[in-house]
Order: sequence, then C-alpha cells, then structure tokens
Amino acid sequence: MTTATTAARTVGLAPRAALLPSLAAVYRAQLSRARVSRIPLLFVATFQSLGIMVMMRGVVGTGPSDTGAARDVVAGSSVLVVAFVALNLLAQYFGRLKASGGLDHYATLPVPAASVVLGTAAAYASFTVPGALLTAAVGCALFQLSMLHLWILLLVVPLSGAALSGVGAACGLLAGRQEIATLLGQLGMSAALLLGVLPPGHMPEAVRWVRDLLPSTYGVDALARTFAGKPDWSAVTVDLAVCAAVGVISLALSTWAYRRAATRN
Repeated sequence: MTTATTAARTVGLAPRAALLPSLAAVYRAQLSRARVSRIPLLFVATFQSLGIMVMMRGVVGTGPSDTGAARDVVAGSSVLVVAFVALNLLAQYFGRLKASGGLDHYATLPVPAASVVLGTAAAYASFTVPGALLTAAVGCALFQLSMLHLWILLLVVPLSGAALSGVGAACGLLAGRQEIATLLGQLGMSAALLLGVLPPGHMPEAVRWVRDLLPSTYGVDALARTFAGKPDWSAVTVDLAVCAAVGVISLALSTWAYRRAATRN
C-alpha cells in the first residue's frame, strides 16, 4: 500500500452534498447561465404557440358546438411552450453536454445525479411560465373562454414540465450522437404539437391511444377542463396526478441515463 493511498484513506473524501442544497445550487447556476441565451428562444416558443393558435382560429369557431375543440386548442398551445423547452432544448443541451465532455465536470462534483438533472430541468422550465400564461390569456380572448381558472397553469406548467423534461434529458443523454439528440428533441416537439394542440375529438381512435402515451396531454386535458363553466375538479386532479406520476418516472429515467452517460464518458 502506497503512502498516497494510506493518506487518502486517512483523510477520506469530502461527503457528498445533500440533494436539496445541491439541487438549489445547480438551479441557480443554470438559471443565471440560461437567462441571456434562452430568452430569444423562449420568445420564439411563445410566438410559435400564438401563431398556431391564430391559425387554428380559422378552423375552430367560438360557437357552442366548437367550445370543446376551442378549449383543447388553447390548452394545447399553452402547454406547447413548455414542450418546446422541456423536450427540444433539454435534449439538445444534454446531447451537447455529453458530446463536449461537459458531463465530466459534473461527475467531479460531490452532488447527486438527480440534482443535476432536476436543477437543469427546473431552470429551463422556469422561463416557460410567462409564455404559457400569455398564450393562455390570448387564447381565452381569441376563443371567448373564461380566464377565471388560469391559476391552474401554476400547477400544469411545473408538472408537465417535469414529465417532459425527464423525457428530453433522457433523449439527450441516451443518444449516441449530438445530432441524434437534436433529432429526437425535434420529433418530441412535433408529437407535442400534433397530439397536444389538435382536438382529440377530431382524431381517429388509434391516434387517441397514441396521444394517451404523451405525458403533456394530461396537463393539456387538466387545463382544458378548467375553461368549462363548472370544471370537473376531480377529473382535473386525476390528470395532474397522472402528470406528476409520469414526471417522477421520466426524471428517474433521466437520472439513470445521466449516471450511465457519466460513467461511459
């Protein structure tokens, strides 16, 4: 046994930081880093959602027969802002981090893997709240829907963001190349657009089954239900609970993918 090994065993390594303090540290660092570079992209995400909603206004009217479809369009467009960041940008970010060797930096820090994934996802999702609120407010005015329960977005955005962030991070970390991560993020964004914004009542049965597999659609359904005169709060709670459960699973998957990528880098 060498002297260096003996000394290392005597002194010991620094203990790993607890989850919550390390999560807060990663969140603050990512928030300050992304504040300048991501604001233009989030403006694009909001503008894109507003544009899609205006386009759908030419197809979906405001009459009694179109009320359900109008609710789905406004809710889907609002959550689409979250999907743009959580799926598209996070897949690209973690794919680039893996390709550039940036995971090695985090691997040397005494922080849990979950705090890196959760802190990064939370920082990116934080920027989506204003865009989602603006999109929902404009949509309510455009389709003559009630704004009374828009506060539900304060639950829909983080829960949908958590579910989609886990998927986006896993795509970026598990992809073999950075270009594949970007492609997967774009495909996920397209799925959120087609399956989240288009009214499910206008879809074939097979497509509705596929829609149920997309985590963000439960957030869309929860928000859409609140536009009714008397919302079914039990159904809203079930949708949000499903969204939360999928978020836990997807974030656990992304944490596993982070550990796997960090040990292979």
